Amino acid sequence: MPQTSTVRARRVAVSGAYAAQGLGYAAVVTALPAIKERVGIDDTVVSLLLLGVCLAAAAGSLLADAIAVRWGSRQALVTGFAAQAVAVVLIALSAWFGLLVVAVALYGVGLGAVDASSNMQGALVQRRYDRPIFGQLYAAYTAAAIVATVATAGILAVGGPAPLTPILAAVLIAAVAVWGVRGFDPERAARQVDDDAATRVPLPRRAVWAVGAFVFAAFVVDAAVSSWSTIYLADGLSAAPGLTPLGYGAYLAAVLLARLGADAAVRRFGRVRVGLSATVVVAVGAVLVAALPAPGAAIAGFALMSAAAGALVPIAFSRAGELLPERSDEIIARVNLFNYAGAVVGAVVLGLVAAGPALGPAFLVPAIVLVLVAPLLPVLRR
Repeated sequence: MPQTSTVRARRVAVSGAYAAQGLGYAAVVTALPAIKERVGIDDTVVSLLLLGVCLAAAAGSLLADAIAVRWGSRQALVTGFAAQAVAVVLIALSAWFGLLVVAVALYGVGLGAVDASSNMQGALVQRRYDRPIFGQLYAAYTAAAIVATVATAGILAVGGPAPLTPILAAVLIAAVAVWGVRGFDPERAARQVDDDAATRVPLPRRAVWAVGAFVFAAFVVDAAVSSWSTIYLADGLSAAPGLTPLGYGAYLAAVLLARLGADAAVRRFGRVRVGLSATVVVAVGAVLVAALPAPGAAIAGFALMSAAAGALVPIAFSRAGELLPERSDEIIARVNLFNYAGAVVGAVVLGLVAAGPALGPAFLVPAIVLVLVAPLLPVLRR
């Protein structure tokens, strides 16, 4: 398919949407310590707020589905970003707990709406290119998240105000929303609102569940490493303070590299082989963390476990967009729900299983979840 200037412009706009999503999420998460101190809440309340974000995000994904059916994913994406821009400013400036709860709920809805509708838009752009592009789109997300994390660290290091990074992120999110009004793809890929349920082409539910299983498993791994890698290095292995952030830092860097290479790997080897390789790499990483209780081995293991989020997530959403192209918006909204289930399970399960030095072997649990869904790999074949 010819890559006209319009098609390229659509891809740039959608890449900007992924970057804005990653930037905003990292800005909010890295601002949590300052918010916690300002509002006067403890770690338990912060954990409950993050759980609330996941639940609200699931509602946001359903909202994106409803909007996409009526007006298209472009409108769903613009709406999600508008909600996020307002919510991020409120989160950054909240000094009252009640307002913070409202802001977090609004942010969660916007987060879920953007997660779903950005993938809907990615599927439309990939269809016009007729080749894998989701790896590059997710790489934009990861790169922007790293930039936001470094920016927050730099601002805090020089004594700057903690709300500055979230407010700057909100401005950029709002700018992307305005850009997207014309820049995002206007095509609809959903059923007609007033069609007859008895005659419409049904959704491929088994395939949706199979692809969703990979999204679930990948986010179980991602949430486990994101939530517990630093704690394991600090409390379980008594690593030096300068080493404790390196587990998650190595993980993020490896996720970015995996996403940058995912599209080329799929073109060369196919999704099934890449998915199988990613599963094996994650398992090796988990075994390394579990079997060798040393900071260097743990950091290397966490980097290897990045293959789940780095390769499997782009592959799964790429496949979701192909299952039934004329209803891909609806399919992606449903597959996206598995994201939040995986995030909740991954963040909670390790803490329930073990603590301290025993936390190392507990990292086998998310890898086992991924291995258990590996027999479904053929569904990823186009």
